[in-house]
Amino acid sequence: MLYRGFLLALCAIFLLSLDSAQVSLAEVRPPVFPRGKETLVRVMSFNIHHGEGTDGVLDLDRIANVISSSEADIVGLQEVDKHFRQRSNFEDQAKWLAEKLDMHYVFAANLDQDPYNPGEPRRQYGTAVLSKYPILESHNYFLSSFGQEQRGLLETLINVKGNRIHFYTTHLGTVEQRQTQVEEILEITGKRDGIKIITGDFNSVPTSLPIRTMTSVYKDGFAGTNVYTAPSNKPTSRIDYIFTSADVNLTDPRVVTVNPAASDHLPVIGTIVLKRETPFDNGAAR
Repeated sequence: MLYRGFLLALCAIFLLSLDSAQVSLAEVRPPVFPRGKETLVRVMSFNIHHGEGTDGVLDLDRIANVISSSEADIVGLQEVDKHFRQRSNFEDQAKWLAEKLDMHYVFAANLDQDPYNPGEPRRQYGTAVLSKYPILESHNYFLSSFGQEQRGLLETLINVKGNRIHFYTTHLGTVEQRQTQVEEILEITGKRDGIKIITGDFNSVPTSLPIRTMTSVYKDGFAGTNVYTAPSNKPTSRIDYIFTSADVNLTDPRVVTVNPAASDHLPVIGTIVLKRETPFDNGAAR
């Protein structure tokens, strides 16, 4: 009996050591997440007119609700105030929207003015990017504006579940400015490799020279569609765009008409399809 008990004990110790070795092996070899699966990302461009609707009412909640209801993942915003004027109650609008929507954000000031009173924040106006995914880098490039209102191109690098994409937004100026500004946008974005999404209010119709110049390099996600974005209460022209690099397509492009009174522009939205290049948990959405 003692010998039999001794053998059983040895067997138990062997099994325990084997189980322990398997656990250790799992610890030194972390699980590999599957590659090549697709991730759908909804991208939007929205000129928010500093939160003032066609009814003359300042209401950022309406802007937030339009974005939320569209389920947009990354949004390029134009005409955004930051402590700018009484017209927007001196609100930091990009920050307010990001907190309301639980998104990351970057604001870019194209106008940067002294405060009305010493010690108050600087008064700024420009563009912004909201993102459900981490924004790794950002830079604002001033575009040639010929002594008129300064315009810019906001560039962000966003990590979408391991895929790094360059996402841009802009708001072009007058007829005299736009062609030069588009040429500068092509020069700036041409220095980047990989997927690029360029959103914005280009103040130009699809048949204009600036847009034809853009589409000589980038794909117009709404090409061939008969959609209009401005003015929002009775749209008669398309001046808001989502352009993509050749390595990605914009699917299901549409104009968002949930609440036309929220701004004087209707936002545009579409879906891009990304393939995972790195592990799933790298840069996952909040």
